[in-house]
Amino acid sequence: MTNVLLRFFIKHPADSPQGRAAIGSLSGTVGICCNLFLFALKLMVGILSGSVSITADALNNLSDASGSVVTLIGFRVADKPADSHHPYGHARAEYLSGLAVAVLILFIGLELVKSSLEKILHPTVLTFSPALAAVLAASVLVKLWMCLFNTRLGALIGSSALLATAADSRNDCVATSAVLLSALIESGTGLPVDGWMGLAVAAFILYSGWNAAKETVSPLLGEGADSSLREDILDYIRSYPKVLGCHDLMVHDYGPGRRYASVHVEMDYREDPVECHDWIDDMERECLRSHNVHL
Repeated sequence: MTNVLLRFFIKHPADSPQGRAAIGSLSGTVGICCNLFLFALKLMVGILSGSVSITADALNNLSDASGSVVTLIGFRVADKPADSHHPYGHARAEYLSGLAVAVLILFIGLELVKSSLEKILHPTVLTFSPALAAVLAASVLVKLWMCLFNTRLGALIGSSALLATAADSRNDCVATSAVLLSALIESGTGLPVDGWMGLAVAAFILYSGWNAAKETVSPLLGEGADSSLREDILDYIRSYPKVLGCHDLMVHDYGPGRRYASVHVEMDYREDPVECHDWIDDMERECLRSHNVHL
């Protein structure tokens, strides 16, 4: 399914700005459609069966649809060209959308802690039915596919925002599976395990949300360039004819695919300055072609 969607909707290479924006839009659109479908299905079954837990899970899918809207908007804004107020482009909007999804994960985790503690202190009997089990099982399968889908897209373009979305879908798989398992255990044994199961899932969700937040906050704060990238740039410059040495390399990240760097290059003072300028221009063009860095 993922390959079919990529072939049908993505018309540009994944490493190009247009391809990156298209992949982000595809992820957001698929997330909105799938989550709205699950919301409607669970809400209908929850109302008909009178199950509070499945109705709450339906509202969780509605919030996930909101997260997909944030992802979609983030990639659309990131694709906007540079302007007078943002001379280096808007690509950092992708980091902001990833941070918003991470905050949403943390919020859901805290809400689950609250509801789980209430269940532990005031246990209630879960209403179990074949329809409830079927809907929850279908939700797990859909969310598992969405997790694999966004993981692949995130790895394809190196997007922390899509990987955070994948983590959110994985958390939903775990949470919904826990609801289903709790319902089966309580139905078979009568033991009130729902609250404790929810508390364990909440801890897992909070942990993954914290990691997702760190992945997006770090580049926003000015994360240093990868050491291998720095060495590749320096090795290329040092290997260039007429270059005697180089120093003070600084790499700035203005969003995925928007890296700018400056470096001091040393050449013999007896060389023609005009020729030196041409050689340096060649190095800048090669660095952009090979490493996607504006030098």
